[in-house]
Amino acid sequence: MVRHVSIRFGLGAALVAVPFVLQSAGVSVSTLTVLPILPGLFLLLFLYLRVGLGRRLRVCEKVLRAYPLEYRSRVAKKQSQRLLLGDVHTVKLSVRGQHGALSMRAVSASTVRRWPESAEGGGAWFAGDSAFGGVMILPGTGDLYFLQPADWEKFASERAQADPERRARAEQAGISGLLEKEPNPMAGLGN
Repeated sequence: MVRHVSIRFGLGAALVAVPFVLQSAGVSVSTLTVLPILPGLFLLLFLYLRVGLGRRLRVCEKVLRAYPLEYRSRVAKKQSQRLLLGDVHTVKLSVRGQHGALSMRAVSASTVRRWPESAEGGGAWFAGDSAFGGVMILPGTGDLYFLQPADWEKFASERAQADPERRARAEQAGISGLLEKEPNPMAGLGN
């Protein structure tokens, strides 16, 4: 994430600075010399939005402190969606020989928009509670994904009926509520 942010911040700052550097070098101000400011500002704005969504790293840390890692022998990616909050992958984490693995929404904790091909067919480390959510770490690549049930409402009764210790642990980990909602950029415009 640090590399992702630093590269994009450096590029955006450089684009914004180009007109000022050109002006101090004696180039006259024209539309072409100030044109790089616009893409630079958009790059910085989208970087700001993506870093804000990167706050899931803090939640991942809390989950890893509250739950032990357990190995799940099979990761199956069902589909992917490209959304504003990042690429959302629907995955099933299961243990070979057991049935009934839940579909989970997986979002990269580092704001990287890709699914590692080496993850297919292999296993992953999981920490969390399948009804509330958790964290998945892919061996080999070390990619960290934040998970919550794909159909959050379907498991509302299971979460409500969970024993107090289980609910308290999910609360401590910060996963007792739905965290990964797609933001509505039009909400600020009154729609």
